[in-house]
Amino acid sequence: MNDESIRLLVVDDQAIVRDGLVTVLSLVPDFEVVGEASDGGEAVRLAATLHPDVILMDLRMPGVDGVAATEQILAAHPATAVLVLTTHADDASILGALRAGARGYLTKDAGRAEVANAIRTVALGQTLLAPTVSDVLVGSLTGRGPAVTVSAPASSLPLSRRFPALTAREREVLELVGQGLSNSEISERLFVGMTTVKTHINAIFAKLEVRDRAQAITLVRS
Repeated sequence: MNDESIRLLVVDDQAIVRDGLVTVLSLVPDFEVVGEASDGGEAVRLAATLHPDVILMDLRMPGVDGVAATEQILAAHPATAVLVLTTHADDASILGALRAGARGYLTKDAGRAEVANAIRTVALGQTLLAPTVSDVLVGSLTGRGPAVTVSAPASSLPLSRRFPALTAREREVLELVGQGLSNSEISERLFVGMTTVKTHINAIFAKLEVRDRAQAITLVRS
């Protein structure tokens, strides 16, 4: 791993979920899974010795739960980013995690690319909430139930915000891919060779964990 890798600690009490996350995240070039924990207490201890950049935190665990673990970890290591990944999207869980200092909140129906993008986002010091989580949060704070629209759709955000792991040129290529341009058309538009375009596209696919052009277009337009 290089010095720019994002160091990850995966915390989940379900072994099959934890193993799956570790396996998937270990395949991402700019990630390094440095440890895994089965409960909040273990997460607190490992955070102190492993110094992860981002902790992927489940909430409902025996003993020390995710909220309490987040509070303890951030009190001792405020530079660490906690990204909640849980099946629970009720207002009590969301508010508890955010008050504890979690920088991001996703539900476990999130796809691999969404989780990877969220990890990179919180590692940069930014906040990321799943749209459904934002709906519940705003509804709770306003007392009006789930909001119909919380924020602009992700597709309206600049690619630099949505895909911070990409270089400026890679984002430029991705934008043209999203517009449906072929490799030859991108080559002409950017005044670069076909080999250069293919190199950028391969890098984009690897970083965003998409298999083909169709998936990349869907990701850009969603």
